[in-house]
Parts: sequence; C-alpha cells; structure tokens
Amino acid sequence: MLTRRFEMPWRPAYELRAAAVWMAALLFFILQWHSARLPNILGSSLACLCFLLAVIRVRQALKIYFIRSSLSGRAMQRITPRALRGLCPDPQSVFLGFGFEWLPVHSQRMYELQKIDYRSVEVPSLVRRLFDFEAHPQGNEEIGAPYIHGVEPIEVPIYRPLPNFEGGTLVVGTTQSGKGVCLSMLIAQAIYRGDVVIIFDPKNSERLKRNVVRACEDTRESDAFLDFHPAFPEKGVRLDPLFSWQKPTELASRIQSIMPPDTSGSFASFGWDAVNVVVQALVELEDRPNLRKIARYIEGGIEPILDAALKRFFDAHLGPGWAEMGEMERPNKDASDAKHRRPSDRTTSELLARVSYYEQHIPAQAHTKVIDSLVRTFRHNREHYQKITANLLPILSMLTSGDLGRSLSPDPFDPIDVRPIMNIDKVISGGHVLYIALDSLPDPAVASAIAAIFIADLAAAVGMRYNLGGVKRRISLFVDEVSNVINVPLIEILNKGAEGGIYTTCAMQTIADLASRLGNQDRARQALGNLNNLLALRTKDRMTQDFVVETFGKTSIHTLQLGISSGSDAHLGDFSSSIQSRLTEAREEIVPSEILGRLPNLQYFASVSGGRLLKGRFPILDADRHSSHTAPLR
Repeated sequence: MLTRRFEMPWRPAYELRAAAVWMAALLFFILQWHSARLPNILGSSLACLCFLLAVIRVRQALKIYFIRSSLSGRAMQRITPRALRGLCPDPQSVFLGFGFEWLPVHSQRMYELQKIDYRSVEVPSLVRRLFDFEAHPQGNEEIGAPYIHGVEPIEVPIYRPLPNFEGGTLVVGTTQSGKGVCLSMLIAQAIYRGDVVIIFDPKNSERLKRNVVRACEDTRESDAFLDFHPAFPEKGVRLDPLFSWQKPTELASRIQSIMPPDTSGSFASFGWDAVNVVVQALVELEDRPNLRKIARYIEGGIEPILDAALKRFFDAHLGPGWAEMGEMERPNKDASDAKHRRPSDRTTSELLARVSYYEQHIPAQAHTKVIDSLVRTFRHNREHYQKITANLLPILSMLTSGDLGRSLSPDPFDPIDVRPIMNIDKVISGGHVLYIALDSLPDPAVASAIAAIFIADLAAAVGMRYNLGGVKRRISLFVDEVSNVINVPLIEILNKGAEGGIYTTCAMQTIADLASRLGNQDRARQALGNLNNLLALRTKDRMTQDFVVETFGKTSIHTLQLGISSGSDAHLGDFSSSIQSRLTEAREEIVPSEILGRLPNLQYFASVSGGRLLKGRFPILDADRHSSHTAPLR
C-alpha cells in the first residue's frame, strides 16, 4: 500500500488542453441553449457542468505551472543589519534564512527531476510574474543548480526555538560555499540577544569582523567588542589564558591540551608533570603563573624557583639564621657521590648544599610535596628531561615569543604597554564580544596553539560555572575551521557545555580534515556525535556527503513503470496490444548525496530540533548598507 499520493509535476500541463475542450463544450451548450435547441434546464445544467470541469482542469494546470515556476531558483539576496533585526523579533528564536521544511514530497520531486533536463520544464518569465515570483532568478554565473531550492515554490522565514541549539551545531561546507555568511547571521543574532560571544576565526575575515563590529555598535556599549590578533597585537587586547583557575593542576592540563592529539601518552604525561611542578612551585611562592614563566623554568631549569622555595621553607622551619648553620656548608665535590653532581651548569654549590641538607637533615614528615617534586625534577638527568619535554617546548616557545608572548603573558606593571588586560572571566562577567583572529594562513601551528589554549581556558571557566550553579549568562561560542583547533577541552565543551550555559557552533569543510587532526575517522565521528544540529552547505567530499545523508535519514520514493506490448496472431488481421503501469515504493535517501555537491552558494540542508529537516538559503548580511530594503520574498 502506498503511503502517499503519487504526483508528477515535471510534465506538460495536459490539464490545460482538457480545460480548453471543456470551454469549447461550454460555448457549444450555451449556443444550443440560446438557440432553443435544448430545454433551458438541460442546457443550463450542461453549461454549468462544463464550466465547473473547465475550472477544475485550469486549477490543476495552474498548480503544475506554479510548482515549475520556481525551478529557475532565486538570486542571492542582501539584507542590512536593520532588516535582520526586524526579522528577529523574538530573542528566543533563531532565524535560519528563508526556505521551507523538506518533506518526502520534495524528495520525490527531486528524484523525478534528476531523470530529465530541468530546463525543459522551466516556464517563461511572464508566467513567473503571473505567480508573483521575483523577477531575478538565479543567474548562470552563480554556482550550483537552481532547481534544488525550486522544488518548493513557497518559501518563508525559517525560525527554530533557541533551546534547540543547546546541544551544539555543526556547519559543514566546502570553500566559498557560505560558511562565513552563515556564521555572520548566527553571530549577529547572538549579539542582539545579549549573549557573551566568543569567536575563533582562523582567516580574520574582513566581512565577518565588520558584521560583528556593526552588530556591537547597534546594540551594545562602546567597549563591548574586544579584538585579539597575533599579527597585530598592538591593536587589540592582552589575554591571559592562565589567569583563572580553581586548582593549580588545571593549568598543567590546560597546557597539555595544546599538544597535538597524536602525541604519545607517556610523553604527554611527562609534559603535564613538568608543567605541574613549575606551577605548584610558583603558587607556593605566591607568584602568579603565566606562559612565559612556565616556559622559562622548563627550558632553562627549575633551579631559581627551587632555591627560592628552599629559602622560604628554611625560614619557616629553621628560623632566620639558618644560613649560618654549620650543616649548611657546601657539599663535598667528590665525583663518586652521585647526589653531589651538578644537574646543569646553572646549578650553584650553594643550591646543592641546600638540597642536600633538605634531603638528609629535614625529617620526612616535614617535607612538602612541592619541594619534593622540585627536588625530583632537579635530580632528574638533564638530557633525559629535555627529551621527555621535547614535544612541550616548541609549543611554549610559539606562545611566548616576541609580541605574542607579551600579549599572552601580560605584565600589569609594564608602564609602556597600555593595552587592556583581559581574561575569560572578565569577558563573561562583562558580557563582551571577543573576536580572536588566529592568522592561520601564514602560521598554522601558532594559530592552532592559540586556539587550543583559549578553548581550554574557556572549558575551565564553563566547568567553574557548572560547579557553582545559579543563574548563568548564556555564552555563544563560534569556531570556524574546527578541524584546525579541536582538542579534548573542546570535545568536553560539546559534551557537557549545555549544562554550563554555552551554545557552541562549529564550522568545517570535510570530515577527512577532522579525522586527520584526531587520528582516524572513528574519533572524528565520536566528536561529531556531540553536535545535535547539522547545517550542510555545498559539500564535494564523498565521506562528508555520506555522513550528512546518513544524518538526514531515508524516505519512501515512488517509481512508476510503464510497459507496452503488441503482436499479431497467425490469422491475417488479428492484432493484440496491452499497456501496463506499475507503481512501486522503495526506501531511498531523503536527500540524494550527489545533490549536496550541486547546492548553490548560501543554500543548505539542515537537520535541527531533533531531526526536523529544512531546506533554506541565507541572505548576505551587509554591514555597509544602511537601507532597510530587502528583495521581495515568498
């Protein structure tokens, strides 16, 4: 049994011919009626019947032409920020452009349309105007097939409830397919809603940044917008990614997250321990940790902080005169005593004496965990220590060199640098819009490290909000080219961030890029499994297409089969023929995978709100236009 009625709009409107015949019959009966050749009742009844049947056939023909009128597609549309605000009256709804809900009937039309040349069933522009369609369809110079959006002639503004986006949103599309325009629309709405907005932009798109600045100017205070760019540090703010923490171990985990995902587990653990030792010592000495200090003591040796920690310990346990004690004399330099060998050239005889005194004369129960860890690192073979931290040092060097080092490890007492000093807690509490340009094109390694450590900092802040509970100001996080920056903290944000009040939108090109970053396709799919909503723009990669159509699911597609047979018998003049039609139903992809590679720019398929399938198009948000005029819509 068929689950729905079969239709075929991609054919000539035969109903129009039938309507013409009924109109001719109507005229005939009217003439017969007026010439008194038919009784009044019979003539008028037949005329009314012909008129009714003609109207029915004309209506059926117009429906065919109406559906075919949209096959020429719709040209790209530009709207102003003012027009966008008019389209977003409800802050609890998200505007997703213009389009319609994709139903099985649209899949049926698409499958049938792929069997023919769609241009053979397009209607003239005069007919399009008859149905009040826009006079400017998609031009030949635009990329993509116009008929994909044209399978439904009526489009409306698409809205979805804001809570549906708590589970995260993935925007996937090839280069120049419209990901930046999509992000501009979503970011502008988050700014209008009053969210805390954090944006990671690998390319520093001028259009995206201009739209963000304009949205802030229209709806926020003058100091709401914050900019960070590693190539132009003098123009933005200074950001300390290690400023906020609850436990010192968080900072070690934060730096460990910068390391590439394929780093060996043992080396990653050694790196974590090396950072943790330094961080714990700095906290013990009441010195705030930052990237520069950590890099200095890991690369140059921990002798300075070990010496300071021992002096502080001796002051507390032995009194102010401990330096004059006879037991604090320099150790014997006998080369056979391994404990008295210098771990490095920077080690002084005084430090060796203090370490030896701590080990030999201080009772074990009086030892502190921090100094014990420092001594353990101090006694570690220097060459081996450098090997096990070899994966960590290049990352720290990237983030502490030159102007970038001064931006990420800000000195509040520097009288020359007057740039504001910010951190994630200040950004959240102040309701700011933070735009982080990663400058990935000339220096992808540094860009990836910057994004990773800030994402780790944000994950820690969200975790603190999760622990403290209470009213949370909504955070909207937007990450473009997520395959370049994804790490464990970002996966944790996707997995648990909704409870901390963070709405995440990630954009990428292909699953292969994500699999390359995470190590394999299974890990990539595991990460993508934390994103509940999917917006798919034009996608050329087959693996990505399979992922998208798998998410969208399947539907029942009707297939009409016709058969004609004829023949003659043995007797002269005997002839037989038959015509057979058969309508079958099969389960097929609700959106054919090859269609994803033909989508025009700015057009998308989306699975949102737990599986609701949409077909839409985004208008271009143009911050340079001040007119509120928009193209007519249907």
